[in-house]
Amino acid sequence: MEHPELSRRSEDWLVEATVEQMQAEMEAGRITSKGLVLMYLARIAKYDKKGPEINAVLEINPEALHIAEALDSERARKGPRGPWHGIPVLLKDNIETGDKMHTSAGSIALADHYASEDSQVARKLREAGAVLLGKTNMTEWANFMSYDMPSGYSSRGGQVKNAYGGKDPGGSSSGSGAAVAWNLAAAAIGTETSGSIISPASDASIVGIKPTVGLISRRGIIPLAHSQDTAGPMARTVRDAASLLGLLTGVDERDPITVTSEGKALQNYLPYCDPNGLQGARLGYDARCLKPLDEEGRAVFERELDVLRAQGATVVEVEVPHLGAEGWGYRVLWFEFKADLNAFLSTVGPQVPVRSLKELIQYHEAHADKALKYGQQILVEAEETSGTLTDPEYIAALEKDIHLSREAGLDALFAAERLDALVSASNYGVAIPAKAGYPSITVPAGYVGKEPVGLTFSGLAYSEAALIRLAYGYEQATKHRVPPQA
Repeated sequence: MEHPELSRRSEDWLVEATVEQMQAEMEAGRITSKGLVLMYLARIAKYDKKGPEINAVLEINPEALHIAEALDSERARKGPRGPWHGIPVLLKDNIETGDKMHTSAGSIALADHYASEDSQVARKLREAGAVLLGKTNMTEWANFMSYDMPSGYSSRGGQVKNAYGGKDPGGSSSGSGAAVAWNLAAAAIGTETSGSIISPASDASIVGIKPTVGLISRRGIIPLAHSQDTAGPMARTVRDAASLLGLLTGVDERDPITVTSEGKALQNYLPYCDPNGLQGARLGYDARCLKPLDEEGRAVFERELDVLRAQGATVVEVEVPHLGAEGWGYRVLWFEFKADLNAFLSTVGPQVPVRSLKELIQYHEAHADKALKYGQQILVEAEETSGTLTDPEYIAALEKDIHLSREAGLDALFAAERLDALVSASNYGVAIPAKAGYPSITVPAGYVGKEPVGLTFSGLAYSEAALIRLAYGYEQATKHRVPPQA
């Protein structure tokens, strides 16, 4: 950077600056939103496109600097709108923004798609005064295209790299995780159907919150499966993630599931950031979720259980009902994907060459050299469903998911064991909470070699405040996060 002060601060103060610290500097007049945007653009150029070439940021908002200048002017005239006034945020490439940025779900078939309006998530961010800095790369079609596609790959954006040099950046919010790890924005928004916030957050040594389905509107997000999809915040600290979560909640009359959040959603989760949040908590873990870990990974998890106990929590071993049950798979996603994607594609503009899943498959076949590096078997299998959601197999699978994950699953377990939360390592334990539509939050738990590990807390519907209390207490007791090195 040519500006000496911004150049210095982008490599010093900004590296692990919290949103509250950024806000304090802007209030004191020592930095501006425009300055923050310029510093983040410099970091993107240096670390994302050169240096380690993380490839996390897919596109920059061409209006970002102008938005920042306008917010600086508004601050001078009226004061800040709130804690995110002038703060740069990145959004996953499946979250629509009614501006000059594309929204493509990582697909070259949607490379020319401009949304006609903001998603509810984007609208709420703008209303809060956040600067929408750009879009992050992701696993194409939210990792629902091919069994062979690696996490973080998209035909439009290429391969996201793990911020710490590991093999896997986590999926499908891979770019959001890597971008936050490298501090290419103050925070990012990811989306999850099953593990797609928790996985990349754990692999990037950051905090990720996958909320209850219904806490945040799904409107304007390119879908995978409506029964499990949700957006959520990804940040370097629990306080930043909790603060960002509060901006996004609320009833949206155009997304009926959000009505279930009435009286349960909060606009401010910061009061639950209690350093003594683990005191008196009762936490359960299922040892079967440790099977994917190697010996060193299990040792890290067991060490962190001791930390929880030392902070005043009771930790008990439990058996999550139906975990690993024979014949209980993910078939619901195949049926919902076709119906949801067809509905979405029917709304896109004339510049997009496909209007249905069938046409998308045909487009890929016609552009196989670019579009089918890893095939499209999952898309083909989804196309074989009716698309009407009348399939007996779908209805039976959906009812089974709801019953086994909720009433006969987590609800029963929490009541019987008097639990405040389940704990698991990274994303090895979030599948059943995802089926239930229940929340999880992951926090950096250390490293196996150089590869990050997360400790994940999962709870019942609309228990975000309680989970934030637990996560913050754990984070403050450990402070495991170490920023990546070039």
